[in-house]
Amino acid sequence: MEQILELSYALDTFYFLMSGALVMWMAAGFTMLEAGLVRAKNTAEILTKNVGLYSIACLMYMLVGYGIMYGDGNGIIPGISMLGTADNAVADVVAGGDDAPYYSNLADFFFQVVFVATAMSIVSGAVAERMKLWSFFAFAVVMTAVIYPVQGYWTWGGGFLGETFGYSDYAGSGIVHLAGAAAALAGVILLGARKGKYGAKGQVNAIPGSNLPLATLGMFILWMGWFGFNGGSELKVSDVGSANNVALVFTNTNLAAAAGLVAALLLAKAWFGKADLTMALNGALAGLVSITADPLSPSPLLAMVIGAIGGLLVVGSIVFLDRKLRIDDPVGAISVHGTAGIWGVLAVLLSNGDATLSGQLIGLAVIFSWVFFASLLVWFVIKKVAGIRVSEQEEYEGVDLHECGLEAYPEFTKSGD
Repeated sequence: MEQILELSYALDTFYFLMSGALVMWMAAGFTMLEAGLVRAKNTAEILTKNVGLYSIACLMYMLVGYGIMYGDGNGIIPGISMLGTADNAVADVVAGGDDAPYYSNLADFFFQVVFVATAMSIVSGAVAERMKLWSFFAFAVVMTAVIYPVQGYWTWGGGFLGETFGYSDYAGSGIVHLAGAAAALAGVILLGARKGKYGAKGQVNAIPGSNLPLATLGMFILWMGWFGFNGGSELKVSDVGSANNVALVFTNTNLAAAAGLVAALLLAKAWFGKADLTMALNGALAGLVSITADPLSPSPLLAMVIGAIGGLLVVGSIVFLDRKLRIDDPVGAISVHGTAGIWGVLAVLLSNGDATLSGQLIGLAVIFSWVFFASLLVWFVIKKVAGIRVSEQEEYEGVDLHECGLEAYPEFTKSGD
């Protein structure tokens, strides 16, 4: 019996780690997607932002964030504890029972830290092509150390949203994706639009990306990584029930992405008269975000419906933010992760009888308000201290040369294009 318990512990720990590795690979997906959707003169800088933010997230969440999110607190104000190297003892594991640990504590940290990096990656694309690199990194420090972990404590960490209001969010449509979108929106509002995006007479000018094959590759990497994102959130695979749950989560995640892509593509064709690839890519991602709040309860057919609605919503949201609110988001991140994130949290009510409308709405309101206003304050302080936007000349010539001192495509790029 003891050997079986140890083997089960090892299997669940390994599954947790491999799921985390898949989510880590999403960092490559965000990097490729964003690199493909910005202009060639800004590519090296967006690559630098993504490798930098991932590393900052890992360090800050280890030093501060994890202890806030899973430390002791009173339900509202979190406590702080330090991550140590001590892990579960064999005696505790083989004792069995409901309270016995069934995976490594450090596996849990690794799985959680890549979620933090995902939230921060959402910000990167929304502020692309005109933000100072080091100001972005300064924000990443605060976001991953404090802003994200506090609302994580309120939800997954045993705080008041989960315990008192019953907020339900299986893998983080609100906790990860809406949080990232709220931080991005705050930054974009203070940052302003790219030069030439909006004309004096109200016209909206398209600024195409430089590499759609790269953006498409990024989308597929994200799609693949999402199996770890949602599947790993089952937290266990070593018994029949958990294994069946993981299989359903994988299936629903895949179907939601496919339905989101098809729905967005059909709407783009009907609305614009063309099969817009960028809308299709964002439709798939919106389907993934939409199903993330509960990929376990819905049937496969309902998962398709949830994903399809997410794909439709993201097209409308991108157009509305761009044309009506004049919010310049080069990659559509605010719509993909914010609008679809809100829908995903509400879609939990379609299949999860334990969730309540009040609990979901309160959770959405608290997560958005905390992250948005805390981020707005941090962005404002950084703006006053160091500035957040490059000069008009630097933006015209490309942030690659001015922020990184090199170009991603030196043989093909002319500064100022």
